[in-house]
Amino acid sequence: MASERLHLHICEQLRDLKAVSHESLVIGAIENAFKHMDDQIEQEQVSQRLAGGCCALAAVYLMGKFYVANAGDSRAIIIRNGEIIPMSREFTPETERQRLQFLAFLRPELLGKEFTHLEFPRRIQPKELGRKMLYRDQDMNGWAYKKIEEDDLKFPLIYGEGKKARVMAMIGVTRGLGDHDLKVFSSNIHIKPFLSCFPEVRVYDLTQYEHCPDDVLVLGTDGLWDVTNDKEVAGVVMEVLTSYEPNDPCRYTMVAQELVVRSRGVLKERGWRLANDKLGSGDDISVFVIPLGGPGNYT
Repeated sequence: MASERLHLHICEQLRDLKAVSHESLVIGAIENAFKHMDDQIEQEQVSQRLAGGCCALAAVYLMGKFYVANAGDSRAIIIRNGEIIPMSREFTPETERQRLQFLAFLRPELLGKEFTHLEFPRRIQPKELGRKMLYRDQDMNGWAYKKIEEDDLKFPLIYGEGKKARVMAMIGVTRGLGDHDLKVFSSNIHIKPFLSCFPEVRVYDLTQYEHCPDDVLVLGTDGLWDVTNDKEVAGVVMEVLTSYEPNDPCRYTMVAQELVVRSRGVLKERGWRLANDKLGSGDDISVFVIPLGGPGNYT
């Protein structure tokens, strides 16, 4: 009987292994790599007394597929025959509101006695106690009314809107590496529990399409995307690529350079300005342009 049970157990494990795809194994390996890197950063922060953190965007090419992993507010797009294909999304307090609120709901001790996980359209004033105001929690996409209580006067877990939204009024991204020692200003409340090091991984199968020399994968930090949208990036890509021969490999480097220059802008009396006179990016700008096909088999 024991040998039969062992045989059945082995068969079940083999069935499980067969059910796991090659793609899933690669995604798991990438996720695990991000976690190991975050752990290593934590160890170095302790041993070398280093502080800080960063977002991470990685592209892995393996067996005909691109795996794009993103943890933070950097982004990637594929431009194929003029079509724009998003390969990531930004992880910010607004896009991950429900995840953050759910964690705070499960573990209210992470908020100390200073914050509330509930969201209100604006900061509540003490004189508004007892009144009704719109709110939402971790289970809600819409808004409802509730009676304002003493606990609702606490500072919101997510403060601000859009690009100005911050976790505990401190940080504007919700995934990344490092920041293990980051605390709320003048308090002992750690922010790291709300910052995930695990990336979202999107897969693009190059074998499913015929790619020309002008098809590319663009990776950029938020310094690029804060001032330049997908369509504008695609326009710069097409403009620069058409000015070079299809078999000239430096054409892709020149696209990346042009994207950085245009996002920074020109220094004028009122600071760095774009061609439309709007404010240029004041953040760091890193751009990679990776060809997907064409002469020379650039893939």
